[in-house]
Amino acid sequence: MRLLYAFLLATWAWGSSGTIQDPASLVLPFIGTTNGGHVFPGKTPSPSRVMSPEQSLARCDTPKWNGKGRDGHRLVGKRELKSQAGYDADPIFNAIGFSQLHDSGTGGGIPLSNFKLWPIANCTSFGRCRTSSFIRGIQRKILNDNTPDDFASPGYFSTNLSSDIRVELAAARRAALHRYTFPSSSTIPRMIVGIDDGQHSGRDQELTINSKTARVQGGATFSGSFGPGEYRAFACADFKGEGFDLGAPEEFGLWQSNSPTQGATNLKDISDGFSSEVGALFGFQQAANGSTTILARVGVSFISSEQACRNAEEDIPDFDFDRVHGENRAQWNDLLGRIQVDTTGVSEDTVKLFYSSVYRSYISPADYSGENPKWNSTEPYYDSYYCNWDTYRTLYSLMALQDPEKFARIVRAMIDIQKNEGWLPECRGATLQQLIQGGSNADPILGEFWVKYHDQAAALGVNGDDLYTALLADAENESPNWDLQGRQADAWKTLNYIPHDTIDFRGTNTRQVSRTLEYAFDDFAISQVAKIRGNAQDAAKYAKRAGNYFNVWNPNTTVPGTPSIKGMMQPRLSNGTFDFTDPRHCSIHDPTHSTCFLDSNNHDGFYEGPVDEVFAGKLFFASPSSIDLLNVSSSFIDRLDFIFEEGYFEPTDEPSQQMPYMYHYANRPGLSTQRSRQVIAQNFRTTVDGLPGNDDSGAMGSYAAFYLAGLYPLPATRQFLLSSPYFPSISFFNPLFNSTTTIKSIGFEGNPESGTGGKVFVQSVSVNGQPYKSNCYLEWDVFTSGSTVELTLTDDVGVTCGDGPDALPPSLSTGGYD
Repeated sequence: MRLLYAFLLATWAWGSSGTIQDPASLVLPFIGTTNGGHVFPGKTPSPSRVMSPEQSLARCDTPKWNGKGRDGHRLVGKRELKSQAGYDADPIFNAIGFSQLHDSGTGGGIPLSNFKLWPIANCTSFGRCRTSSFIRGIQRKILNDNTPDDFASPGYFSTNLSSDIRVELAAARRAALHRYTFPSSSTIPRMIVGIDDGQHSGRDQELTINSKTARVQGGATFSGSFGPGEYRAFACADFKGEGFDLGAPEEFGLWQSNSPTQGATNLKDISDGFSSEVGALFGFQQAANGSTTILARVGVSFISSEQACRNAEEDIPDFDFDRVHGENRAQWNDLLGRIQVDTTGVSEDTVKLFYSSVYRSYISPADYSGENPKWNSTEPYYDSYYCNWDTYRTLYSLMALQDPEKFARIVRAMIDIQKNEGWLPECRGATLQQLIQGGSNADPILGEFWVKYHDQAAALGVNGDDLYTALLADAENESPNWDLQGRQADAWKTLNYIPHDTIDFRGTNTRQVSRTLEYAFDDFAISQVAKIRGNAQDAAKYAKRAGNYFNVWNPNTTVPGTPSIKGMMQPRLSNGTFDFTDPRHCSIHDPTHSTCFLDSNNHDGFYEGPVDEVFAGKLFFASPSSIDLLNVSSSFIDRLDFIFEEGYFEPTDEPSQQMPYMYHYANRPGLSTQRSRQVIAQNFRTTVDGLPGNDDSGAMGSYAAFYLAGLYPLPATRQFLLSSPYFPSISFFNPLFNSTTTIKSIGFEGNPESGTGGKVFVQSVSVNGQPYKSNCYLEWDVFTSGSTVELTLTDDVGVTCGDGPDALPPSLSTGGYD
């Protein structure tokens, strides 16, 4: 069944004109579901109105148990859930439920995974049904290729369980629709509804059932994933027979852990208050003929179970599974179809990798509008920025190219958060402030929007004064807890860097160098907004502060054993003297094997990256000032080569994302093309282990999508660094401008599998038939007006950016950003 469905989808992908009519059929949701990608493959709600962040609104949970319990079931003691998404494509791991809320591609604690439903084909009796997720799990059916019988596409997920129950899932914005088909041998088909989460952190649960209609209403308080705090979430479940009258349940009751109580309808009557797992259990009648198919509609809310019921009734009033699936898929096709590629001479895997990467870029943040329990507002409310540090580099620039309406709604939501909480959100999940990784990285996101869409902002509902006020709050106002929001602003303004030795109880004294670099870029973004708004004084002020990165540059630090690599970012004390962090720190060459994770015991000054990587990867806005630090361009190229050739480049980590494109600033764009293609060849595949690390809420997806498109965005600027696409042509449609920009590769001969060599280097560029000023970047105007960009390709890796005065990409030092 899975193979037939996949074949039919593929045959529908292309229309007669060569346009990809069904790009959703080219998406492989299982990419990154093993090997630390932490991706979930479940059916995801539509990209424009997503209740749950990178989540399936019903998704298959397959935790990894460690050890065996009674009756051979995995675990009773120690438990390990390696995949944060809760799903693993490895068939040895049992399925335990189909949850309503989930994040995808994140680190931290196990996020969300709330309100699992679970079908039971047979129990010897109601009281002997296994209800706890720790022991109820069963294997999925295994195909001949030793993979589980699971299938997924945008808006849909299915699996066949070893109990002969078939499970299908589809989603609307605030509700999910499940379809469970039981075998004819199931004399009393049973359904479990759990009031639970992935961390088993539930407390203060509430739960009631209607014994006549089988409606379940419940909620609980759950722990946050990546920081302190708790949130409350609620669900409402209803059941309906497909093709027959389901009637009242034949059996009903509630359960705690693994103890069902038949006839109970209110948790207060049976709860001892100590179980993190509680839920409802029903036994239904069989259909008169053949197998029994039961539909389960589950609404979710962060307000109340009553609102969860209203959400379900409004989103899915008719229990029509095919309608819900079809509408969801149509919305995904509308979004994905705004990027069209010519697939001539391109491998099918490359096409699928591209559309799968774009797909993952559009799931977070999540549209929780109408579901904010913290304050009343008519503005949109988006959540699950998990985290901006991961996504600001590429995700919002991709959104700017093809979905400005959603981008504007997210910006409005961020501004509304600042109005009510004092600072823009940085890392956020399930309505909770979570731990900051870098700077106040909503600043470049708002900067990206304003630089690209300031002329259309009012029409999109974005107030420029409010946007600028929100940016200044981050820049100027010391946060009471800069671990959760804002910046360590006072030290930044006083010393022009974050000192390594100052204890400040408003936040953890870590990541001082990394935060200095992030704050510098945040201020760069603000300077660009101020310039466009005509505030010359602020533009100059924040451009100057953007240069504060230089204050943590120690020209005398060298890499041990490689004295030619000299000059590093280093921790600096409050008296102005430098401390020392080994430049090999956090790399594969680190003799101490440090991680640089977000840890209060991490006192090296850096976060998730060796010091050389941090230097090369964060300072595009300052180049060639950053080249000047190394005296000459050849030294800059030598340093970049050293980073790649000695294994310092880290493809799993966001600070590395721009590093392959840094050769542009030394007038060697061919080397950027080759390095970026080698990154794709060595680290991205269409397999379940096809990501080099966490997808990070679409950060890795958007990063790979840009590489494959032959572009790299510079956030809060009007420039996209230019390479060659993996396609003879690629087109971007912007619905706000009603314009399409097409990039054509003249002389395209395919993509070398290794990423090395080939006729892939850009020799010259023309726009609308006229020679362009640079071979190294495109201005935003190219995408707003609807243009035809032609790239003449060569096999000469030594190509340059061109000879004109504007050939090199802009920088603070040479102009273009001033």
